[in-house]
Amino acid sequence: MHNKGTKLLNLPDPLHLATRTGCSGTITLPGSKSISNRALLMAALCNQPVTLKNVLESDDTARMLEALQILGVTITRNESDPSEYQLHGWGGRWQPRHDELFLGNAGTAVRPLVAVLAASLREDQAMRLDGNARMRERPIAALIDSLTAAGADIACHAEPGFLPLTIRGGLSGGEVRIDGSVSSQYISALLMALPLLPQDSELMLVNDVISVPYIDLTLAMLRDFGNRIRKLSDRHYAIAGGQQYRSPETYFVEGDASGASYWLGAAAISGGPITIYGVGKHSIQGDVRFAELVQKMGATVEMLEHGIRVYREGALKAIDVDCNDIPDAAMTLAPMALFAQGTTVIRNVASWRVKETDRLAAMATELRKVGARVEEGADYLSVTPPEQWQHATLDTYDDHRMAMCGALIAFSPVGVSINDPQCCSKTYPRFFEEFSRLCHD
Repeated sequence: MHNKGTKLLNLPDPLHLATRTGCSGTITLPGSKSISNRALLMAALCNQPVTLKNVLESDDTARMLEALQILGVTITRNESDPSEYQLHGWGGRWQPRHDELFLGNAGTAVRPLVAVLAASLREDQAMRLDGNARMRERPIAALIDSLTAAGADIACHAEPGFLPLTIRGGLSGGEVRIDGSVSSQYISALLMALPLLPQDSELMLVNDVISVPYIDLTLAMLRDFGNRIRKLSDRHYAIAGGQQYRSPETYFVEGDASGASYWLGAAAISGGPITIYGVGKHSIQGDVRFAELVQKMGATVEMLEHGIRVYREGALKAIDVDCNDIPDAAMTLAPMALFAQGTTVIRNVASWRVKETDRLAAMATELRKVGARVEEGADYLSVTPPEQWQHATLDTYDDHRMAMCGALIAFSPVGVSINDPQCCSKTYPRFFEEFSRLCHD
């Protein structure tokens, strides 16, 4: 009925990419992972059917679709358009087929489901959530602590703050507090859950808040699905209880702005031009701001109604930039830095350490393999281009973004090899196919 996770076909492992000297053409982005999984869950919380278009086909969305089916949601896939689904849920009154959800390494499924189930499971219902080995290593303590302090009944079965865990509901309204400095996904999860409660709530964010654009994206989507949340400040939200998710009938998922970063980077390194369709001047995704950083490095960027056009004529220059708001897209700056004049510093990205892998450590290790001078700090990365390029086989750590960032090193005079290119299936199954189409010798 729905995808079981898309796998790349016929790719050697490792994948050897010979030197590329140019990259030009047009690319249409797959749907955003962040928007796709939010939209799937919001649609499942509606009483009336919702048709979702341009849903990303990936491992993460496959795990969410499987979880929603287990919870009793009826899901129909359009046979003529595999990116279109119709969901008919129960308005948050789940009818589970059994009591366990396996969510792989899909953080965009785990976080919101933990909060929403804590708000919506009946007293006589319990649901166990588990993931793969890496997901069991990814802490969600801040979210669990916030939910249990607000009355949720959540039991962790191994280490406190980690999967596997069992939820029995119990969340109640009032003042809910959470550390805003760890992951914006925790905040988005609470914003999706709290309208389901009968009581009014106030969400208070403690410490510095990271990735604010992702929170704003969630608020925009909640409005589209009939929920009203008052943003009193970046740290304070008022949420009326007793709200219902309302079907927008049809909802279109924007192209993945994080995925756009690789083509923005490829055009900036090679000269382009590349036109990227699926995000544009009206995008609700914060990662579209990556285009501004590419422009600061020396590329020319034209924001179109539903696209972005990028090319470069002069030299690529190093930048020193705070990337707290766009940590996922910011990873693409690291391989771009190898081709820029000077030392690029990517700051305020401590959240890289709790992603699919420790991305600060992983990126430092892999860039050193090609000859770059790299300094890794607690929350920053400093990259100076190689004086002498070295061909390397890059490890990807089962992290899709490590693989796609690594592809940009093919613009070096020695090319690059990439272990486990298949890990791109998490968000961008056809990335290397598109890379081969657009990037040429």
